[in-house]
This record gives sequence, C-alpha cells and structure tokens, in this order.
Amino acid sequence: MKSKAKLGTFKDLINQLSEDTAPDVPSIATRLREIVFAGCPNAVEVVRLGDGAASIGVGAKKMSEAHVYIMPLKARVNLGFYHGANVPDPAGLLEGAGKKLRHVKVTSLEMANQPEIEALIAAALVERKAALGLA
Repeated sequence: MKSKAKLGTFKDLINQLSEDTAPDVPSIATRLREIVFAGCPNAVEVVRLGDGAASIGVGAKKMSEAHVYIMPLKARVNLGFYHGANVPDPAGLLEGAGKKLRHVKVTSLEMANQPEIEALIAAALVERKAALGLA
C-alpha cells in the first residue's frame, strides 16, 4: 500500500519552517512561486508537507507532470527541476548529477529575480509540455 505524504497549502509549507530559518527564505520561496505562476497561470500546485516542497506543473503527478518544485530550506530555497537534465541551461545555474533531477540553490531575492531563473522555469515548462505531448 502506498503511503501518502500529508498535503497542504503553500502557506502551510512556509509556516512549517523552523525558527532558525534565514529570514529571507519565505520571501525567496514566495517570489519563485510568483514567477512560476506568471509563466503558467493555470499550473497545478501540489504541496507535500512531508517532502517540504511544492511541486508545480501541468498536472498533479510529481515526477511526470510537474516541471518545477520549490523547497525552502534553512539558508536557501532549492528551485528544482524534475527533468532538469533535459532543460537548456546556458547560464550554467543547474546543479546535480542525477539521471533527471537538477536544482538551483537560490540564496537571495536578487538571485530569484535574475532573468536566467525565469528562463530556466520557462524552458522546463516547454520541456514538460513537449514530453507529455501538450505542446
């Protein structure tokens, strides 16, 4: 039997951060979420509180339909890409050596607002839509 991670809202995700979380982490996470939804207003967001992340994409399935995840941590926010290995990254921001997963460690609002971040998010959406035959 599959166990289900506890679901919640983005606000729940931010509220579950510990007291020793850097003060700008909630603002960074919120800004990244705004950028994702600006590029895909009808996106589906699933917040899995047990994972500590919000998955956002063209459907509710985390690994196949989500193109990004936002994971607030103590000192930064990981902006993750479930299929980041297939996403063009001319600025070289993506980290990770997994078969598919990649992420960017976003450490400031200034970094979150860089056009390269928005471009990665847009490219990830294009990749997911193409892979799912929605483009």
